[in-house]
Amino acid sequence: MFHIILYQPEIPQNTGNIIRLSANTGVQLHLVKPLGFILNDKQLLRAGLDYHALAAVKIHENWPGCILELAGCRLFAITTKGNTRYDSIDYQQGDAFIFGSETRGLPQEILASIETKQHIRVPMAPASRSLNVSNTVAIITYEAWRQNGFQTGV
Repeated sequence: MFHIILYQPEIPQNTGNIIRLSANTGVQLHLVKPLGFILNDKQLLRAGLDYHALAAVKIHENWPGCILELAGCRLFAITTKGNTRYDSIDYQQGDAFIFGSETRGLPQEILASIETKQHIRVPMAPASRSLNVSNTVAIITYEAWRQNGFQTGV
């Protein structure tokens, strides 16, 4: 199983989309507080449709609590400033992908705690700033899952 970590997500529709993706791919979703919405937000529930009950979602009060639970997992920080393309890595079951908040990205202290070669990015046209976080989560999740034969529950 892969792990998707949303560090202090702000937009309920993005998180709802990622909950739906998690349910359909078998990944574990981790949400690190503070969240920019309440979990029963109408927009979050609408974006996630009826997949909330099918998704494995864990809520963490803070970053240290989240990272403690994922001890032993390879961590990848997803950042537009990463030098490693997402498709150049051999992913393994148990890998964890960390995505920052929509307006701020990942804080420097988290980036500094992860090896630079594990700062990964999705290529974009030169004048582009960033992709929507739910789109980026989908791109990386499906690449990791594809590489592992679309296996779930390992």
